Amino acid sequence: MAVQHGIWKIGSQPEALEPIQLDNELLLEEQIHKDISILNPSWMLIGRQVYTDFGKYIDLMAIDAAGSIIVIELKKHRTPRDVVAQVIDYASWVEHLPTEKISQIYSEFAGKYELAERSFDSAFKARFGVFPSDDDINSSHQMVIVAAELDASTERIINYLNDRASVAVNAVFFTVFRDGDNQYLSRAWMIDPVETEEHAVNVGQKNEWNGEFYCNYGATPNGRSWQDAVEYGFIAAGGGRWYNRTLFTLKPGNRLWVLIPGKGYVGVAEVTGHPIIVDEFLAQHPDHQGKYCMVEEFGEDDADYCVPVKWLYKVDEANAVNEVGLFGNQNTVARPRTPKWDHTVKRLAELWEIPLQ
Repeated sequence: MAVQHGIWKIGSQPEALEPIQLDNELLLEEQIHKDISILNPSWMLIGRQVYTDFGKYIDLMAIDAAGSIIVIELKKHRTPRDVVAQVIDYASWVEHLPTEKISQIYSEFAGKYELAERSFDSAFKARFGVFPSDDDINSSHQMVIVAAELDASTERIINYLNDRASVAVNAVFFTVFRDGDNQYLSRAWMIDPVETEEHAVNVGQKNEWNGEFYCNYGATPNGRSWQDAVEYGFIAAGGGRWYNRTLFTLKPGNRLWVLIPGKGYVGVAEVTGHPIIVDEFLAQHPDHQGKYCMVEEFGEDDADYCVPVKWLYKVDEANAVNEVGLFGNQNTVARPRTPKWDHTVKRLAELWEIPLQ
């Protein structure tokens, strides 16, 4: 079924705003260029009208904190099926781009539009708080089609690619509404972006998921405390919905293996409860040592959320396991289906004498 959405003005009588035709999709491309958060506040734009080796231009390219490349293509004058084929064709080119090519694409983009950060590394650090890792950059990719609407058969194709082939392709629908002299842009995703991101993490991998969750716990000297997590039994994430929303995929009974970035793996735990806002969780533990993003200061979207856990095994940061070949990325919680993840779980289970599930 085609996605439909509307806007009503609240008053003594609800008043539906008038949807109008977008005269020029280049205007929409320009709006996204100026503010990529129109699509996703956790993306960084790295290119516009990117020239490919087969003589075509990708409308927009972005990257997320995990290093996944996002190919963004506007429907424009093409048929729905044509734009799906086109974006997949572009993704086949993007898949093989080395890190230095990604860096070059950003540098040319930054130079053309006179951005403050001219190098890819510095821009990534400014946007996401860490320097990019060669192992993570373009380790996965996503495709996004921007359109006013798609026909039912094209929507079925996109759903099939996601459900049956785990191809990370999505569509986002925009409608323009008029209210007097003002115009408003409304957005609706065809598929939950979290699902597409998960497909992107696992793209190209044939392994079945082993039932074990990966967790990235961002402990820092002036932020979240690993000692708090151990003493009070929780993991936490925050700083934006991209970081905290994957916590909501966890359910009591799930098992997760916890990594501190830059340190290594520090523990394995069983989830014992559902995510709760950090203010509520830490109210039970007033003697905590770390500093957390509280909802009163940062708001619900950017606040930290905590998931209660029971530690099955844990070590201090000085004894973190950090070996060549172990899995790692910047997703807060993930369900990897890579051979490296299978190896990681088996290796940690061996070191810590934890029974495999």
